[in-house]
Amino acid sequence: MDHYQTLGVGKNATPEEIKKAYRKLASSNHPDKGGDTATFQRIQTAYDVLSDTQKRQQYDMPEPQGFPGFGGPSGFHFNVNGMDMGDIFSQFFGGNQHRPQKPIFRTTVAISLQQSYTGSQQVLNLHTQKGPVNATINIPKGVDNGNQIRYDNLIDGASLIVEFRVHPDLKFERQGQDLYSPQQISVLDLIVGTKIEFTTISGKTFEVNVPANTQPFMQLKIAGQGMPIPNTSMYGDQILLLKPFIPDNIDSRIVDSILQHKTN
Repeated sequence: MDHYQTLGVGKNATPEEIKKAYRKLASSNHPDKGGDTATFQRIQTAYDVLSDTQKRQQYDMPEPQGFPGFGGPSGFHFNVNGMDMGDIFSQFFGGNQHRPQKPIFRTTVAISLQQSYTGSQQVLNLHTQKGPVNATINIPKGVDNGNQIRYDNLIDGASLIVEFRVHPDLKFERQGQDLYSPQQISVLDLIVGTKIEFTTISGKTFEVNVPANTQPFMQLKIAGQGMPIPNTSMYGDQILLLKPFIPDNIDSRIVDSILQHKTN
């Protein structure tokens, strides 16, 4: 897979051109807008590589120089989803050079926030010089953007380090283990109070009470409805940010009442 072709830019594209192309494609192909998940992940992976100076240099020069075991008959050409990974680790040797340690490889995998919430499995299409290999990795609940997980003995006894990229969600913004979501609400409802329904990332719908005389941009919390906290049974919180709007049609009696209140 050609990352430049995926983003629709040339090999001499500037970082600004790469970012502009990524944003356009990511917006139009986002799964929350009906886009194909596999296509979005290819776009995300291409941007992760080309937006990083070191990774881009390694991608443009796929044959590592000066590292034993690569490019020869005994070396690995490591691919994910048909892509040759340029940032794999070289094979390391211990104190006894006649007993080489297991090779370690590194790659990046893009997932959705929902996959991070539920935990899941993902099949990686790995290509070595011995042929293609499918390896299944377990994605732990609550994994965050940039987290790295090591998997041992996936391919020919080698270890794999996966760095996860959690792509943005249109409804939920993650901050640590808490999720933040804007909630539109009429200024009249802020004044008199109301109840609003909100569906969390778990799929559960909660009725949230908005008291009378609530100030704009207040935050309301739904406890325990955020992201899983790794290695525990606990969860973060869901936070609603109240964003007021003025209704298009307001009963004239309400307007008269407000004007009368101002004159008194």
